[in-house]
Parts: sequence; C-alpha cells; structure tokens
Amino acid sequence: MSTIIAGRFEQQASAQTAAEALAQAGFAPDQISVFFVTPAGQHAQHPIGGDRDQSPGAENTGKADLAGGAAGAAIGAAVGAIATPIAGPIGPVTGALVGGHVGQMMGAMGGTKEDGSGGNRVPIRLSGMLVAVAVGGDGMRDRALDTLREVGASDLEFAEGSIVAGDWEDFDPVAPPNYIDAATRQPFRPHAES
Repeated sequence: MSTIIAGRFEQQASAQTAAEALAQAGFAPDQISVFFVTPAGQHAQHPIGGDRDQSPGAENTGKADLAGGAAGAAIGAAVGAIATPIAGPIGPVTGALVGGHVGQMMGAMGGTKEDGSGGNRVPIRLSGMLVAVAVGGDGMRDRALDTLREVGASDLEFAEGSIVAGDWEDFDPVAPPNYIDAATRQPFRPHAES
C-alpha cells in the first residue's frame, strides 16, 4: 500500500491532461489512475443495485417502529374499548390494529434521522472523473498536490491504497474521502451527505 493523492475533474479531456501533467512531473504512468466515479447511490455495490444495505440514518428505525407499534396498539385498543357501545366487541381489536399500524409508521419515521447521517454529517465523493496517483516520499505528495491543483483539480483527497498498472485496485466509492486543501495541506470536509 502507498499514499494516493487524487483530484476530481468535470471533463474527461481535463482528466487526461492532468494524467499527462503528473507523468511530466515524474510520476510513473502505471502509478496514475484515471476513472469515472458515478453519483452516490449508483455505485451498484449490490446485485440489485445501490450502495448500501440501508440508507444512512435509518439504523434506528427497527427499534423505533416496534416501540411505536406497541404504543399505537395500546392507545388504539383503549380508544376501541371506549367505542365498544358504538362499534361493538370488534372495536378494541380494530382500534388496536389501526393504532398499531399508525404507531409503527410514526415510530419508523421518528427513528430516521432527518439528514440521513445519524447525526454526523459524512463527507461524500462527488461524481466526475477522478485522477489518482500513488506517491512515495521525497516531496512526491506535495508535487502531486501542486500538479493537480495547477491543472484545475477540485476536491483533492488522499488515501492509502494500491494502484497497479493504472488501476486503483482497492478504491471504495462509498468510503468517506479524506479531502485535503492543496494550499494549506490540511484535511477538511467540503461535502456532506444529506
């Protein structure tokens, strides 16, 4: 594994220009990878499509819909019992079923985080052409950042991984990127999933 520096481009021609600039800056062509990153949700990580088993922020819906269903059933049964003179003996049963259903829906909605992140906004990688280069020591990291910045890369990031024969083998499009500011060389988080 090595450190990988990458930058995003809107157009394929710009990405190819960046790859050529990296090669001219002394990086081996087989350590440079150029590929398209699809929009979030379209990475087809599962056989039926999608990126995740469950939407971010929905991890508590199972417990919440169970609690909501129980509370709704109890309230519905109580209301049905009160309505027994009008609805007859089926009132409490119907009230419990309707109340349980409504309570379950309300519980599930209440258990889902509004921003879809479980309270912690997670940075996402925007779609576009990604140009990545494996860097070693001796200032190669800074040289890669400077080269990508000079050719107009946005969303510069760093990662640990392997580029073999021009292919970033262990790239994970769903993993939160480690963005870095090319001027300050400090990590930051410009985009968050919502």
